[in-house]
Amino acid sequence: MIKSTKADIVDSIYNMVGKDRKGIQKIVDLFLEEVKETLVSGKIIELRGFGTFEIKIRKGREKARNPKTGEILSVGSHGIAAFRPGRELKQAVWSIKSEELAVTNEKPCSREMD
Repeated sequence: MIKSTKADIVDSIYNMVGKDRKGIQKIVDLFLEEVKETLVSGKIIELRGFGTFEIKIRKGREKARNPKTGEILSVGSHGIAAFRPGRELKQAVWSIKSEELAVTNEKPCSREMD
């Protein structure tokens, strides 16, 4: 699957509205920072038609393995960011077939390098 970066999103918005690219970058950064701060404060973020961001608690384990070193260690309970897609987002992506996704994955990134 091809990735779309924050810079790609800024470029896309810039192409749609034609406003100051740095201003758009600042708005996107502020939005993402607000999402992070809201989640860290323990609140749920509901964006109607898109989805819901929330913090879930992952149960700790006494035996966990560091995949990089192979070391066995204990991991306590901790929060994770979770996303549940909304109805409109689910409906929008429902018709995507695995074959279409495979073809999309072969295309190069549309963003030009500076």
